[in-house]
Amino acid sequence: MKRIESILVLGLGNLVMSDDSAGVRIVQGLMERYRFPDGVTILDGGTLGLDLLPYLEDVDRLLVIDAVETGSSAGTLVRLAGEEIPLALATKVSPHQMGLKDLLTVADLQGYAPGEMVLWGVQPGSIEMDMELSREVALALPLLEEMVLQELAAWGAAPG
Repeated sequence: MKRIESILVLGLGNLVMSDDSAGVRIVQGLMERYRFPDGVTILDGGTLGLDLLPYLEDVDRLLVIDAVETGSSAGTLVRLAGEEIPLALATKVSPHQMGLKDLLTVADLQGYAPGEMVLWGVQPGSIEMDMELSREVALALPLLEEMVLQELAAWGAAPG
């Protein structure tokens, strides 16, 4: 019998730091509005960093959603895949980039880094203490969600 592929959709961010909350907001929306096939886990990872390590065990594909510092204009979406992710994390990605970088490094060292990794992100306009998103990021979130859903569909894990 064929094993069901394990996919983890991990939203990162801090809900009280304006646009840094983008990843968390996306996964919260996915959990509220969709039902995914067996083997797909949607997780609000917040800012947990290495505490997320157990969730990566036996994951075949990892899809991370986060605020991503690219130097672009606020609301710009970015997709990083595979080796692009650690390379980008070595310089600049998100306000909590070290937690994600450490998480992926330790998972790799322990022998259970996901076989495929994709990071979808949005350039923040503000990461100040605020519960509201900047206008640019608020307008970009529906497209970010659509890109995440398309990525999952390409992996054979579209919601039902």
